[in-house]
Amino acid sequence: MDSGGTTDTARSITSIGTGYYHACAVVNGGLQCWGHDYYGQLGDNSTTDKHVPVQVLGLTSGVAAAVGGQDHTCALVNAGVQCWGFNDHGQLGDNSTTDRHVPVQVAGLTSSVAAITAGAYQNCALVSGGVQCWGYNTWGVLGDNSTIDRYVPVAVSGLISGVTAVAAGYSHTCALVNGGVQCWGYNAYGELGDNTTTERHVPVAVSGLTSGVSAIAAGDFYTCALVNGGMQCWGDNSYGGLGDNTTTERRIPVQVSGLTSGVSAITAGAYHTCALVNGGMQCWGRNPYGGLGDNTTTERDVPVQVENLTSGVSAISAHAWTTCAVVNGGVQCWGENLYGGLGDNTTTNRAVPVQVQFP
Repeated sequence: MDSGGTTDTARSITSIGTGYYHACAVVNGGLQCWGHDYYGQLGDNSTTDKHVPVQVLGLTSGVAAAVGGQDHTCALVNAGVQCWGFNDHGQLGDNSTTDRHVPVQVAGLTSSVAAITAGAYQNCALVSGGVQCWGYNTWGVLGDNSTIDRYVPVAVSGLISGVTAVAAGYSHTCALVNGGVQCWGYNAYGELGDNTTTERHVPVAVSGLTSGVSAIAAGDFYTCALVNGGMQCWGDNSYGGLGDNTTTERRIPVQVSGLTSGVSAITAGAYHTCALVNGGMQCWGRNPYGGLGDNTTTERDVPVQVENLTSGVSAISAHAWTTCAVVNGGVQCWGENLYGGLGDNTTTNRAVPVQVQFP
């Protein structure tokens, strides 16, 4: 078992994904998860919380990525999608509302899937250059010009080609389309970036972001984009999650303070945001459990350095109040740990990164 900063050189960790109170890592092509398991979201055919990683049943190879919602998980497996856990709004995509404690196949998504994302109770997939979504659809978060929950994937209106990334927040969704960004769903805080607070049931263009975007991330009620090596955000800014040294709501993108270059990946939790910058990691926003990793619980309106993570970071993921990173071949997490979501075999909140204890 890992301890301290050591890692098993035979273990290859290529991707991580975090849910609201659980996390998963792609390990040697298979999937391991840890944390809250009340609805079976860890996929080990139980409902018992796990404080260290456990193997997801049936997913020992072919896994490229995993994402987590409120109480469910989905994985990209051999270019198809499988999901498990809570299913009250059809978010598992198997044409039912039955909870599943092991992975089930998402209807119709057995091939040609390039990426996946999860919101609270909904998911989307990038399929052959277009986007398909399923699950909870209040506020039009699925983008099919309706507010009807969908138990199987439906096409997002107008997005049939040119899409290279998709990101889901709590109640809105965005896509990277031909170098620009389009968003849809809830918009009370301006999180769709179209300079309004009007709910949208189909995609609308984000003001000013028509080119140069290479990645997107969605928090609960805000959105961020990686633009020409820098970072811009918009939407709810109550806790400084936009990183512009204010707590002012923004309905169009604003520059994240100090991050104009060197950014290679971005991620967003409920109300905090992080960026992979020149091999290290910086975070900002709400910080009640130490999710910013700067050894405080102080809210930050501009990016701060995550303690001890100045180099060696290759992937990042944040959700709710927790953050994780792949660091020098291992995984480190920090923040809220009520259900063991940090994977360090405790339930102690951490304000600095700790090593996930892989078996």
